[in-house]
Parts: sequence; structure tokens; C-alpha cells
Amino acid sequence: MAELSFFVGVIGNVISVLMFLSPAATFRRILRRKSTEEFDSFPYVCTWLSSSLWTYYGIVKPGAYLVATVNSFGVVVQSFFLAVFLIYAPPPMKTKTGILVGILDIGFLTTAIVVSQAALGEETRIGALGFVCAGLNIIMYASPLSVMKTVVRSRSVEYMPFMLSLFFFINGGIWTFYAFLQHDWFLAVPNGMGLGLGLAELLLYGIYRNAKPLLPLKSSTTSSEKDCLTQPLIISSSTSDPQQT
Repeated sequence: MAELSFFVGVIGNVISVLMFLSPAATFRRILRRKSTEEFDSFPYVCTWLSSSLWTYYGIVKPGAYLVATVNSFGVVVQSFFLAVFLIYAPPPMKTKTGILVGILDIGFLTTAIVVSQAALGEETRIGALGFVCAGLNIIMYASPLSVMKTVVRSRSVEYMPFMLSLFFFINGGIWTFYAFLQHDWFLAVPNGMGLGLGLAELLLYGIYRNAKPLLPLKSSTTSSEKDCLTQPLIISSSTSDPQQT
């Protein structure tokens, strides 16, 4: 059972890395055009925070080195994305991004680390961090609901890229399976939600992929790339300890 759990955990980490990198085409566009256009930095601020907390969780929990490794990679990737926003975003978006980074990525993360170190014992600290990380996962897994509403309203899947939805489904599935192997409910609940929402997205894609749009859409490139900025935060926090027993 331990070997199976480790194998599933490694697969989950590989999938998480691919999902971290899923918005790469969008940022190539931003770098090429030297503008963030209408894209929003909020998903990346949240993903950076989530990845940072899971990295801390992997550090404080004995044997959770794969958790720390894959999420530290996520921190690096999200740092690059946020840097691009701060360079190429218009002044209002720069201000918004700076405020969010200060409050969430610096303020909240620092508070979580200081409080957990100063006021909580080791076992309580690990449980509290798992609870917080699971809560962030649930929030991020709920993010595609607005996109799914848009698909139904417009009868177009331009707002929901297939590959991102597919990785969403696979990522939720592999970590739900791992969570049941480990009896880890902090991991099972949010990733089970991710599995269900990913399946719903794929079903919607199958229903509306050939439907005639009811609403005028932007160009397919812009729509697909913009959606990549609204969903990737589902990826990073979907990891736990492949060494847990």
C-alpha cells in the first residue's frame, strides 16, 4: 500500500507541474505584446499564496518533501507570472496587484507562519495548516463555476479550454484516489470537488463544442487565453504527502 501511495503521489506531482505551466502560452502573448490587456492577476496572487502554504506544510511535516518540492516549483512559476503583471500591466492593475501581493502573499503568509510557529505545537500546527490549505483548495476549485455559467449562457466553449479542463479533471482524480489510500480527508474533500467540477466541465464541453453561439464572442485566442488566467489556481494546492502513512 505504501508503494502504491508513493507511485500515485509521484504521478500527482507530475500532473501538478504541468498544470502550473498551463498558462505559459498566455504569458508568451503578454510578453510579445508588452501588455496584460484585460487579464487579471488575482488568480496568480491566490495560487502563489496557496503554493507557499503547501510548501511550508511540506517543510514542517516529517517526510513530506515531495509536497514542498512541487509547490516550491509552483511558487517560482507564479512569481514569474506576477512579475510579468507588475511590468506590463496598466497603472490600475499594477496598484491592484501590489496591494493583493502585500495583503495576501506577504501579510497573510507571514502571519500564518509566525502564529503557527509561536502558538501551536507540532501536531496542532500540521493539522491547522492542512485545514487552511484544504480551505484554499475548495475556494480555488470553485473558481470555474462562473466560466461554466458563461458556457451555458453563450453556448460556446471558447471560454473553457479543453486541455485545461482535462488536466483539472485528472488532477482532482489522482489526488482523490491518493487521499483515499492515505485516509486523508483534508486532501479528499477539495480534490473530490475538483474531480466533480472537472467532469462537469468536460461534459459541458462535449455538449456545447459544436453548438451555435448565442452571444457575440471575442477572438478565440483572446477568450481561451483569458480563461487560462481564471482557472490555473486549481492546480497547485492539490498535493499532499506521498510518504504519509
